[in-house]
Amino acid sequence: MRDRITRKLTTILAADAEQFSTAMTADEVGTFTELQAARDVFFKLIERHGGRVANTAGDGLIADFPSVVEAVQCAIEVQQELAAKDSALSFRIGVNLGDVICDGDDLIGEGVNLAARLQTMAEPGGVLITQQVYDHVKNKLTIGFEYLGDRRPRNLTEDIPVYRISLGAPRHSRTAQVWQEPDPFSGAPKRDFAEPDSPDQSSAQAAPLRGLDKLCGRRLPLDGTSRGLGMVAAGLLVLDLITGRGIWAHWPMLALFAVIALRDGHRIVGRSEFLGAPLKMWTIAAFLFCVNLFSWQGALWSLWPIGGLALIGLFKRRGASQPE
Repeated sequence: MRDRITRKLTTILAADAEQFSTAMTADEVGTFTELQAARDVFFKLIERHGGRVANTAGDGLIADFPSVVEAVQCAIEVQQELAAKDSALSFRIGVNLGDVICDGDDLIGEGVNLAARLQTMAEPGGVLITQQVYDHVKNKLTIGFEYLGDRRPRNLTEDIPVYRISLGAPRHSRTAQVWQEPDPFSGAPKRDFAEPDSPDQSSAQAAPLRGLDKLCGRRLPLDGTSRGLGMVAAGLLVLDLITGRGIWAHWPMLALFAVIALRDGHRIVGRSEFLGAPLKMWTIAAFLFCVNLFSWQGALWSLWPIGGLALIGLFKRRGASQPE
């Protein structure tokens, strides 16, 4: 008679060292010493946050935590402490909440596989988390999260929402001379990190982005194009106020903000739907309503197209929920 399979719902942390094989080839003893020192950091912080180490195969590590918040806090503190120690090895970390099979002290199953896939997609020194983890920690940790969109981890059949924890610039192993691995999201090779952009080029590209962040009082989760559009909108408002020729900037500003919301609305609010309707549909409805107000002639005509959009969204939702 087959033994009963034991399962549990837990938070899995998967970590792996960047370019470990290359580092071992260059300096076997030194790299092994650095790995042991990094493991000491992992073990100390995993225990402190109520987790346990389930597996330490090679340069990787799998741990599980009863608390989602403690798992993410542990991942953050590990990366911060390794950065502060200026460790020669840099680790990627993925965190997932899932149902797993218990095989003695080891964990097996899709929940573990997804955490491991996430860590391969993370930047060196970075942490990626799934939607389930984000939903548990977004209001409990005072740290930034960046929504990366729906991504398909290697060997999985469906896209999943992925979030990056804001920890600063990526760290690379000092033993790796050139960072050549492909970007897990775009498939394009990454540049040699030892050859930064020229000061003139990087400063020129970053200046409007820094200006928009300062204007809003925080770093906005937008790409460069959307931030540039935001700066144009802010410039139009200033020009309108300076010229004093009547209020006109609201029209181009409305169009620019609609484009930004359509492009990056999911990044700003951290989800692609609201109240069961796609954010893009909300954006179009808000755009029509604002056009109605800006050109007010005594009639709320925007309710008709907005109502039509709502009906389309309702039918789509009901169609998607029908069993095949």
